[in-house]
Amino acid sequence: MKTLIALLSLFLLPLTQTQAAQSVYQSPADFVTQALGSQGKSKGKGLAKAKVFWFSTEQRQVIEEILAHDFRPLRTRYWQQGDDTVWILEEIGKEAPITVGIHVRHGQIYRTKVLIYRESRGDEVRHDFFTDQFKSATLTKDKQLDKHIDGITGATLSVRALTKLARIALYLDRQLSLQNTVSPDDT
Repeated sequence: MKTLIALLSLFLLPLTQTQAAQSVYQSPADFVTQALGSQGKSKGKGLAKAKVFWFSTEQRQVIEEILAHDFRPLRTRYWQQGDDTVWILEEIGKEAPITVGIHVRHGQIYRTKVLIYRESRGDEVRHDFFTDQFKSATLTKDKQLDKHIDGITGATLSVRALTKLARIALYLDRQLSLQNTVSPDDT
């Protein structure tokens, strides 16, 4: 009987760890609604309509440099209200994606929130004491954050993932601003 219990434990334990590893802290839709408030809603009919940002070859190369690995998507969704943009992005921590909402206002990070965390360790990055470090961060000319982000022992890869996503959100916001400043006569 003890052998049977031991064998079952070996097979069932990994399943429970995988299921327990995913934690949803806020839905992406709720983050967008919270970030854009009532202004982000389409005439009171719920969530603001997502827009699509199509990546150019050059933009994909910059994102690959930031991520330090291949980047295959051709586009991403974002939400915009005036000078505010909201990006829902994902990056692998150690083994699984981390879904992060990043609200950019006037070219600075206004809010960063871990929405879905799928790793078994390192979820300390979801706490405000960590994500508040990104507030008011901007992107330098060499596409680095202008602020130092303190790491968390045992969450190094998650910290790196969030830092990369913050850089990407700021980069995409900047690219969007550049696209919007080009008048139809300039094309």
